[in-house]
Amino acid sequence: MKNRHLHFNTSIGVQKPENIRNKEQACPFCAREQLTDILAVEGPIIFLKNKYPVLENAYQTVLIETDDCHAELSTYPADHLHKLLKFGLKNWLEMENSGRYESVIFFKNYGPFSGGTIAHPHMQIIGLYDLDYKENIDEEAFKGIVIKKSNGVCFSLSTRPRIGFYEFNVQMNEIGYAEEFGEYIQTAAHYILHHFPFKSTSYNVFFYHFNENVYAKIVPRFVTTPIYIGYGLPQVPNNLEWMAEQVSSIYFETSTAGEILG
Repeated sequence: MKNRHLHFNTSIGVQKPENIRNKEQACPFCAREQLTDILAVEGPIIFLKNKYPVLENAYQTVLIETDDCHAELSTYPADHLHKLLKFGLKNWLEMENSGRYESVIFFKNYGPFSGGTIAHPHMQIIGLYDLDYKENIDEEAFKGIVIKKSNGVCFSLSTRPRIGFYEFNVQMNEIGYAEEFGEYIQTAAHYILHHFPFKSTSYNVFFYHFNENVYAKIVPRFVTTPIYIGYGLPQVPNNLEWMAEQVSSIYFETSTAGEILG
């Protein structure tokens, strides 16, 4: 029978430091001189093996985004934002193209409801030896109301969200890197933290590569609805058009005109 679950090593998990809620815990990513198993460095960005590989049958790495422990993706200067994303995408796709893994996942946690444990800005790239994440991905989840299109990059709000409610998508052709890709990801994160209609302190960014495109899905995180937990039924809110218009007017001073992607 094909494996469909990731297995979590609890004996390693209990050793992991946590400083999102536990402010007394020292930040392991700030002690840069003590970091080991470094794979690549570009200025303040460090790519290294995860010291606490809690997932079995997987190769776990961490991408430390900056040497500023209190920084956050939505406020990065443009030059650092693009350097970071190009560096991350390069290492992710190199792992994917190595042929050593069934698939490779690339994601970011931010905030107390995101599922992360370390506050210092970072992402994770994980090679899965016997699981293909693409088997769980439906292209419908990346269709939605277009907020902005430029230079072949599309920024939209899902009309068929994977988990439910509000999910922002950014789509880019797999050939090359367009700066709009990073700008739209940053816009979504900034909106979630500063203009969302409900108080929001957390988000995830998930990257996907299939059908000759690279996608990013930016998801505000709250307590997950019991209807999804119990029955796997995503809910679609009735104010998506309003939200798409609001994002467009705040950040781009334009109207989305209600175009539906897909």
